[in-house]
Amino acid sequence: MTVPTAPTTPAALLDLLRSLRADVAAEGAVRFDRWRPGLRRAARPSLLNLAHYLALRRRDLRGLQTALSPWGLSSLGRLEGRVLANLDAVIAALARLEGDQGPAFPGARAFFRGGRLLDLHTGALFGRPPAGRRGRILVTLPSEAAADPSLLARLVASGADAVRINCAHDDAAAWSAMIAHLRTAEAAAGRRLTVLMDLGGPKLRTAAVGLPEGQHRLKHGDRLFLAVQPPADAGTATRAWATLSLPEVVGQLRPGHRVFLDDGKLGGTVAETGPDGAWLAVERARLRGTRLAVDKGVNLPDTPLPLDPLTPKDLEDLDFVAAHADLIGYSFVQRPSDVERLQEELARRRPDAHRIGLIAKVETPLAVRNLPELIVHGMGRQPFGVMIARGDLAVELGFERLAEMQEELLWLCEAAHVPVIWATQVLENLVKKGLPSRGEMTDAAMAARAECVMLNKGPYLPEAVEALGRMLARMGEHQAKKTPRLRALQSWADREA
Repeated sequence: MTVPTAPTTPAALLDLLRSLRADVAAEGAVRFDRWRPGLRRAARPSLLNLAHYLALRRRDLRGLQTALSPWGLSSLGRLEGRVLANLDAVIAALARLEGDQGPAFPGARAFFRGGRLLDLHTGALFGRPPAGRRGRILVTLPSEAAADPSLLARLVASGADAVRINCAHDDAAAWSAMIAHLRTAEAAAGRRLTVLMDLGGPKLRTAAVGLPEGQHRLKHGDRLFLAVQPPADAGTATRAWATLSLPEVVGQLRPGHRVFLDDGKLGGTVAETGPDGAWLAVERARLRGTRLAVDKGVNLPDTPLPLDPLTPKDLEDLDFVAAHADLIGYSFVQRPSDVERLQEELARRRPDAHRIGLIAKVETPLAVRNLPELIVHGMGRQPFGVMIARGDLAVELGFERLAEMQEELLWLCEAAHVPVIWATQVLENLVKKGLPSRGEMTDAAMAARAECVMLNKGPYLPEAVEALGRMLARMGEHQAKKTPRLRALQSWADREA
């Protein structure tokens, strides 16, 4: 739906804004009434604003934005958290320009309510913000954290606000040791960190691989056979082949479907299929070829996969997670029914399951499309946040679309007052090698618009936490979500004196 070319007089703009406001309110109310049953009271104002935002963003507002700007009015570019209040403020200002006392301005408290709700929801997940910065820092614990108490002490001292335990690695004994070391470090520092435990989910990986003798890499133009089971001639194969950790997936492949392996380093299109597997025409590889290895991630962006996001291992891990975690990371969640399934499993394990925070990891195109409903089903019943899992998302959507999509995800979550975790390869070179690249420093600065930034494991993790903390504090003086903050530019102060 497109708003017609906007008029340029205050009177005509006022008529257009009043009509737009009425339509958005009516359409939002219809959507919210469908959502309303079963929602906890604390979520209702935020989800009503989300309903209004979705109604507004069905329209192309660019002409209207341009027409409003010369009158010194809001161009609506920062209304995510306060849709109707922002429209009301513009309507009131236009009415005054026309000499009409008209409707009252919404008032500062009503206008900024969305920001307060977002801060409240962020606090419910991560606790009070650290002094000097709004953004939280989440760190992924390596396996060594189970045996090295000093690592947790260093992370707490460096300014980490939360720790992530990846349940795809280690076991309950190791997780218990990590948490015990964390509690000791917390006691010494006099502050508490949040524990996020991340369920592994049905991550698709290569299970076994084979290449003809003398071939070590796959190149553009090669063919790879994705087999249901290892070929009978696997030991002396004359073709490149691989099996998957979930072999039933191979039967869902169709000609034309894209397949990516190892975080997109190797990829191609299914050329033909048969009862034993599917042939992949390799179209993406390094110039000198890409190695095919076991236990590398596989992404199938075009293939519908009716997989249960809670594997038998996840259900076993959930016994421990429900008893020890503050937040649960939900991998490969895609549908509202997935959220309901986890909530049911949590309720079986503890009566106050609604107090545990749920983090939905957005990793697939289907999760992107279903995000409003995922938010409603999650936030409507418990503290809720969204992780932008940029690794899988980049491969699934295409690397060139990632930047656009992460912006849209930030906007949608802000409209619902939902905290966002910005994840995957943040300051990766600094964490692993001790020296950041220029590009990743810029990326980390962009991450300051999220409520939390996640760092992966590496030998320089405490140093990265300190650097990220300083950057988040500085960027917070210049930017709050989409709103620039005009702090005095100190680099050029008094240069003319």
